[in-house]
Amino acid sequence: MVTQELADTIAATVESLGIDETVIGRLRADHPGIHFTYCIDDDIPNHEPVLECPGFNLYLVDGRDHCLCLTQNYEQASGFVVAEIIND
Repeated sequence: MVTQELADTIAATVESLGIDETVIGRLRADHPGIHFTYCIDDDIPNHEPVLECPGFNLYLVDGRDHCLCLTQNYEQASGFVVAEIIND
């Protein structure tokens, strides 16, 4: 189940370990059944993250209709997008 508390835990893990594919793999192992995607924040236009953190934003993913989309609703969410912020 995706909750605000889980989002806070995910954010704390990424903040302490950094953001890369290895960390995403660890999150998947630590939270089976929760979907995780890693991308660059610029790849997600016109959406508000549920958490803004130094170096990354966290978005909720809704996969109920067999097609992933972003949501702001924790009850509908099935996972997270960890979106790295790259400063030019």
